Amino acid sequence: MNLFHLGIPAWEFVVRCIAVDVVLVIALRIFGKRELGQFTLFDLVLVLLVANAVQPAMTGTDTSLAGGLLIIGILVAFNYGLARLDRYRLFNRLLVPSPRLVIRNGVFVDAALRAEGVDRQEAEMAIREHGISDVSEVKLGVLESDGTISIVPREAKTVHTRRVVRYVHHG
Repeated sequence: MNLFHLGIPAWEFVVRCIAVDVVLVIALRIFGKRELGQFTLFDLVLVLLVANAVQPAMTGTDTSLAGGLLIIGILVAFNYGLARLDRYRLFNRLLVPSPRLVIRNGVFVDAALRAEGVDRQEAEMAIREHGISDVSEVKLGVLESDGTISIVPREAKTVHTRRVVRYVHHG
């Protein structure tokens, strides 16, 4: 066996890798808003099992070193392309979830918590991390697109600014 002899055509690697990557991005987008540091044991096991399961789908019958290197190059290039597309508003809306209000005026928004897959214990932990002891002391709690929960205390001073925000439209 030659380390650099591909077992399948190079174009097939491209199609296989992009198809698997697209499905995984869609699944993770639907799955929810968790930061890597917020992964549970179950999330980690899922990631490992998925990685093991999709490997044959990307390699097909190929076991060459060249095939493995080609897969790495394809995945890096495709993800770089996705990151570039994320700069465009349309793609950003498709790829990045919107922030969601999960606490309003000291009360959990249960429908939003359920829809986002966040339980009250996780939200209460975020409240304590902000130095607040009870949900009744929270004015707003927002599940951000990166999976963190931002907390605005009831006693927070409101600061009015005249900040001008300019969006550069790329497309």
